[in-house]
Amino acid sequence: MKAIRLVLTQNKAHYRKEETITNKMTYPLPPISTLIGAIHNACGYRKYHEMDLSIQGEYESMGKEAYTDHCFLNSVMDDRGILVKSRNGDLQSKAFEKVAKALKSTGNSFRKRKTIQVLNEGLFEEYINLKNLNDEIGKYKKLKIDRFSKLAKIRKNSLKEKKKIFDKESQEFKLISHREEEIKKLEKLIKKKLDKYIHEKYTKEISKYQSLTTSIKYYEVLYGVKLIIHIKTDEKTLKDIYENIYNLRSIGRSEDFVEVKECELIELNEELPEKIFSKFKGNFIGKIKNSSYLLYDEITSGNLILKSSEDGTDINGTKYYLNKDYKIKNNQRIFNKVKVIYTSNYTIDKKSKNVYYDKIDGEDYLVNFL
Repeated sequence: MKAIRLVLTQNKAHYRKEETITNKMTYPLPPISTLIGAIHNACGYRKYHEMDLSIQGEYESMGKEAYTDHCFLNSVMDDRGILVKSRNGDLQSKAFEKVAKALKSTGNSFRKRKTIQVLNEGLFEEYINLKNLNDEIGKYKKLKIDRFSKLAKIRKNSLKEKKKIFDKESQEFKLISHREEEIKKLEKLIKKKLDKYIHEKYTKEISKYQSLTTSIKYYEVLYGVKLIIHIKTDEKTLKDIYENIYNLRSIGRSEDFVEVKECELIELNEELPEKIFSKFKGNFIGKIKNSSYLLYDEITSGNLILKSSEDGTDINGTKYYLNKDYKIKNNQRIFNKVKVIYTSNYTIDKKSKNVYYDKIDGEDYLVNFL
């Protein structure tokens, strides 16, 4: 079977587990979707090309790197965080200007200018003027609008009682009904004008102001990464990958640069050479150096029989649900999950199926496509 074998190295890498937030944990090897996305990007694909990957590799050490996390609060808080003004109040983006920041953990107030540092005096004055305008609008609604609404309600109830005296076809009934409609139209007109004024003068502008908090969080980072990737797909896609693989810049974060050490079109053998089943009573292949993702279902069904490379006993691993490809449903990506076992220092029984054999620089490699 034709396939592409990639040997890649990275000085450092972070393959984020989606469910981790505070401490961004990393997978020990890149998820399937991360590699497929990187390969598609290198080839300039805009549509999905079906492919199966075998992923294995190793890393020298793991550490943590600190970063500043930015979090927008749901509402503008007067006593905490950093007051910012974004360019578009309808979007969350990094396009914002810092207006002022609270200096203490509690007891601050932007409106009272208490224990804060103003970073942009012009925008800060604009923010305070908007808050003052909101107060004035509140007072106007309470003094004028609420009073008018009460009078209108009394007048409508009075007209309603008068209508009961007259016949529905009488001229008096029609005049009272007409007066009722005029009052309702006036109420709607006043509400419409007030809402328009509030939106244009206050809501539209104040929505650009947000509270931002920052905190120190951490990435788990792998150092000294080496990856052995086998790719199975149609011949044209294999050719595209072979010709464009040096466009591959990073895997994981954008700063996790990749060096392509090797890219070869190869023939994979499904039949494992008899001579390599020699270590444990002639039943097991020699020790596999790298850690790998292996299909969970292949192991539980007995197609892939794992043994320890040290003593031939049964071996376990860590179970992951990895994203592979996806479909768009209701404007959302619905990922196809693949259940895998991450394991290392393993060997297999010669009865195992759906496993291919490869050899690089004298090292044995088992290939299990995901």
